Amino acid sequence: EVQLVESGGGLVQAAGSLRLSCAASGLTFDDYAIGWFRQAPGKEREGVSCISSRYGSTSYTNSVKGRFSISAENAKNTVYLQMNSLKPEDTAVYYCAAHPNLCEYMVNSLFPSDAYWGQGTQVTVSS
Repeated sequence: EVQLVESGGGLVQAAGSLRLSCAASGLTFDDYAIGWFRQAPGKEREGVSCISSRYGSTSYTNSVKGRFSISAENAKNTVYLQMNSLKPEDTAVYYCAAHPNLCEYMVNSLFPSDAYWGQGTQVTVSS
């Protein structure tokens, strides 16, 4: 059974930092791209960042470039999202997802129907 477990969310003041973790199990980590999505109240889910160990590539949505950094620790089957200079508009539930071609879907603002998803972690940035 594939499981993705997010952690690291919380309440932080604007300009602060958080690091989210996504621990994956039940899949061959190197065969999957792992990405972070977020959904704010009343808004559609959007792709934030993605990493592909197979292709050694990362991607970010424009609004987080220069502030967020995604990385993978293959030995722990874990992907991290370091979020710096947080803004109130970053407030959302953050989800991680896994799919072999997730990054390609994300750059086209699409969601693969057969991706695996975590349960989400709340990030709240106060002004």
